[in-house]
Amino acid sequence: MKDYFADLHIHIGRDWNGGPVKITGSKKLTLTSVVEEASHSKGLDIVGVIDAQSPAVQDEIQSHLMNGQAVELQDGGIQYKHTVLILGAEIEVYDASCSGPVHLLCYFPYLRDMVRFSSWLSNKMKNISLSSQRFYGTARELQSYVREHGGLFIPAHIFTPFKSLYGRGVRTSLIEVLDSTAIDAVELGLSADTEMASHIYELQPYTYVTNSDAHSTANMAREYQTIQMETPSFEELRLALHNLRGRKVKANYGMNPRMGKYFQTVCAACLQQQSAGQESRCPSCGKGKWVKGVSDRIRELSDKRQERERPPYVPQVPLHTLPGIGPKTYQKLIEAFQNEMNIIHHTAEQDLGGILPESTIQKIMDMRQGRLSITKGGGGKYGRIR
Repeated sequence: MKDYFADLHIHIGRDWNGGPVKITGSKKLTLTSVVEEASHSKGLDIVGVIDAQSPAVQDEIQSHLMNGQAVELQDGGIQYKHTVLILGAEIEVYDASCSGPVHLLCYFPYLRDMVRFSSWLSNKMKNISLSSQRFYGTARELQSYVREHGGLFIPAHIFTPFKSLYGRGVRTSLIEVLDSTAIDAVELGLSADTEMASHIYELQPYTYVTNSDAHSTANMAREYQTIQMETPSFEELRLALHNLRGRKVKANYGMNPRMGKYFQTVCAACLQQQSAGQESRCPSCGKGKWVKGVSDRIRELSDKRQERERPPYVPQVPLHTLPGIGPKTYQKLIEAFQNEMNIIHHTAEQDLGGILPESTIQKIMDMRQGRLSITKGGGGKYGRIR
């Protein structure tokens, strides 16, 4: 068994013809740029591209397979240089059972499976070429399709105030919307960590995954996990998510949830933080609309009981966001130590001294130990490193 770095939620901004896929994504974020960045600068062994339902993205994948740049693996997934690509789609559901829209991640082992999924979606969705589109059916119907066709089903960023399971989709329990037996893992999102999620007992059966939800190559691997597997492939990933045959998620790495842009409840107009017991109107601007933070929503849902043992959650930030690491310094680090995963996890402190000042080296060491000092985020504004 070996440990592999995996980020399973990365968007595509544009297809290879320049057409939009994720409207808010970077124009430079193509399927090819994702796998190139993952294989080189980021050092990711596995990436999940969750806009692979788009026919133009599928054409780009097929092109790489036909010219020999990529190879489809027997156990699912597509090998591109040093990285295995997992094909996924982020689907928005807002059926009669939902209190609000919910984003759900659906993954399939082979390109032919994703092509078939796209054909099925085309009868239930207005535009399968775009990311995160509305599915005109029920969440359970979507789950059934994924299960029957050998896929993986993961609710996305489950606590965020907008378009998530607990943030908008349900009042108190996931069974209001989903079949609890057809969930392979749950994604925590940028404003929650393992300890926070442990307050909700019905999540106990599920593995927690931490992914970047990247809309640019720079933000790839801002959250990720190490997964213990025999080899990187779709079927090995399935075993790991269910803790079978020695495969498992060994550690989750992600932002300190207090840095997440939806961690605390704030005024929707001016982002003033809401105080405990505060009146309904904002004391700063007088408006009466609040964006409920993930921390307060989890507190509402909390029914904490004995929680099973979980892998460690290590707070981190993307390497390029550390004070003292600008674009030129970042490039020097990559040239010297190959990729971010090497720098963050493996490079000896003394070896960094030839490039970085002591103060920046100390920040990397603090990050390895989860000791960075941060300010809180909320209402769509990220926190920051002090």
